[in-house]
Amino acid sequence: MSFRNLRRYAATGLFGAVLAGAGLFAGQASADTYKWITSKPQGANDAQAISTQWFVDEFKRRTGGKHEIQVFWGGSVAKTREIPDALSAGAGDFGDIITPYFQDKFPLNNAVGFFIPQPNSTIEIALMMQKWHRVYPQFDAELAKHNLKAVGFRPLESYGLLCREPVKSLDDLKGKRIRTYGFAYPKIVEAMGATPVSIATSEAYEALQRGILDCTPIGPALARGWKYDEVAKYFVEFPFGASFGHLVAMNRKSYDAMPDDVKAVVEGLGREYAMRYAVDLEIQIAEVLRGWKDSGVTVMEFPVDKAAALVGNPGVQEIRKTWIEKANAAGLPGEEIAAELKF
Repeated sequence: MSFRNLRRYAATGLFGAVLAGAGLFAGQASADTYKWITSKPQGANDAQAISTQWFVDEFKRRTGGKHEIQVFWGGSVAKTREIPDALSAGAGDFGDIITPYFQDKFPLNNAVGFFIPQPNSTIEIALMMQKWHRVYPQFDAELAKHNLKAVGFRPLESYGLLCREPVKSLDDLKGKRIRTYGFAYPKIVEAMGATPVSIATSEAYEALQRGILDCTPIGPALARGWKYDEVAKYFVEFPFGASFGHLVAMNRKSYDAMPDDVKAVVEGLGREYAMRYAVDLEIQIAEVLRGWKDSGVTVMEFPVDKAAALVGNPGVQEIRKTWIEKANAAGLPGEEIAAELKF
């Protein structure tokens, strides 16, 4: 049953009965099986799905088989953009939240999305997020407002530009149509002299194929996963840095209801998760780069100093200032945190 249908039952007053009958109520203390809701398809051979399965397997092993997690793959309970509300409402205990889709809802936890380009790698961003949640209670409080708790962090890989034509300098980008999303990407693309185009991830393949897009920001693993590299054959190592991608989150009531020893297992897995995921991701990226040599994708360098100079653009600076102001308003040292995200 999808989250959409659950909401329909809620409107008729049958929500509790349906959830109880379906076994979907999160936080059932008597249950030994927790539910993980995700839009990832079962059997997907990527770092996100592989590390999810690792977490699930380790949870069962470390609790001595007394507790386990059942994964509801492929958006079977909630689609990508429904997951935060579904998880908050109790349609699952664990779930993946793609935070860049919810920058207005989780602005603090989307800090990295306001600072593109930035110089940090996947694991560096993951460790930053862990530190910020440990040191600054405002990050956790933002999630708590929605009955959510972060238990792991899954940044995206370092992005470059996948293009239909070679790009060696900023002059080559002028007038190009480049896919953007969120707050920072449109401004950095404008600073390049290019045109930002808002197109959904699922529609970008056809847009590249038909020439509606000239380039899209993406990393090698995701480019292969979405098969964009079939229609765009030049990967430009433009130093966007790693974006923050996914929270591995829990329904907060489910977490609070866990016995202390089970909480300790979850917290331990959460600390280890970032490294496990980052290693899986690097393995996958290396495999993609080897495959590109045979499939005709050319990897092109781009001067870091030329890219970093774009950060001084007034539009880019305004987006960064926006996040710092939000952070300061929440009682955070906005400038101090932002310093970690600057070239």
